[in-house]
Amino acid sequence: MKIFCLVSVLLATTSPALADPYVFSTGTPNNQLAAASRPGSAFKEAADDFVLPLQTTLTGATFTGLLPSGASGASISQVVVKIYRVFPLDSTNPAPPGSPTRVNSPSDTAYEARDTATDGLSVSFTLLNPSFTALNSVLNGINPAPNNLTGGDGAASGAEGVVNATFIPAITLPAGHYFFVAQVALFSGDFYWLSGSRPIVSPGTPFVSDLQAWIRNANLAPNWLRIGTDIIGSSSSFNLAFTLSGQDDRIFADSFEP
Repeated sequence: MKIFCLVSVLLATTSPALADPYVFSTGTPNNQLAAASRPGSAFKEAADDFVLPLQTTLTGATFTGLLPSGASGASISQVVVKIYRVFPLDSTNPAPPGSPTRVNSPSDTAYEARDTATDGLSVSFTLLNPSFTALNSVLNGINPAPNNLTGGDGAASGAEGVVNATFIPAITLPAGHYFFVAQVALFSGDFYWLSGSRPIVSPGTPFVSDLQAWIRNANLAPNWLRIGTDIIGSSSSFNLAFTLSGQDDRIFADSFEP
């Protein structure tokens, strides 16, 4: 019996890690909101959350947004993708002034980042609709409290398209709750990230504790504002349109009855 037990332990500790495909989506993009998100010294960054039940290796992402009318993929000069954990992780500002709350916000600093201007990120752009209008937007109205509630910057129109991003190498994250950030710089004009369904419904991937989208700019950082509750108001809340793909890291061990 001792021999069988020893063999069972050895097999359990040396069985290879197997992977199941991982796919996450906030569902079909809609026309409810367009949130500006761009890198650089005058950055704006919008963020929406996702949950990993297991350690997961992410190989790519897509996100849907607006370019200026008549623009194409050639108009994109830089793309940045970031992963944040939930505050207060990776944060040094426990009670930030100027933000109505930091509960359930992204943290102060990114946990992982990829940038086409340096390395680790390859992207392509596919035009979906040359003329698309979002009913409301957030571009310049990102202000510290008590001036945070602006109602938004009004409708935004442009060319709707999807950015497909490949992580090289892939990004491995432990199980946890995260925020995904996508920023796009253009040679001219602003990129807007479009909203996704809220609550998430098929063909999206619903999950418990889905948080609303947040945003900040260079003047507000390290603080964040809720795009719906803190800026648009009227009890609004939004998700942003993105998908993630990769592999769940699972370990299967053979079991033997002694």
